[in-house]
Amino acid sequence: MKSAISPAAAAVVGVAVLLVATAARAEMVKLQAELKGSNEVPPNASTGSGTAEATFDTDTKFLTYTVTYSGLTGPAMGAHFHGPSEAGKNAGIVLPFKTVQSPIQGTATLTDTQAADLLAGKWYANIHTAANPGGELRGQMTKE
Repeated sequence: MKSAISPAAAAVVGVAVLLVATAARAEMVKLQAELKGSNEVPPNASTGSGTAEATFDTDTKFLTYTVTYSGLTGPAMGAHFHGPSEAGKNAGIVLPFKTVQSPIQGTATLTDTQAADLLAGKWYANIHTAANPGGELRGQMTKE
């Protein structure tokens, strides 16, 4: 008796199963941080505050983020994600923001290493001012 499925049809079914399996592994990870002066290294007395919220697609490695802040000692002079670093330690810039004006919104496609560091909680958002050039507000990005 002949098979009811042609080799071409079987190949299409195989590809479809593979795509569904890959999509099932993809995850949208939500991350957040509370930005405040006491999180800086060293801490400062800024009364400013803010939040950083992000969504990371583990399949495409696409990051979407929004950073808002208010109450700074003066205009923001720089704003970016730093890493890799644990809370209480400083690190270099890994992702500069295209603007420093709140709300800061952006996207980026991360490398495998950047993605691993972000998901491990080793990135922090930082807002810099003239009065606090090392950073006025800081928050460690953590999974929600």
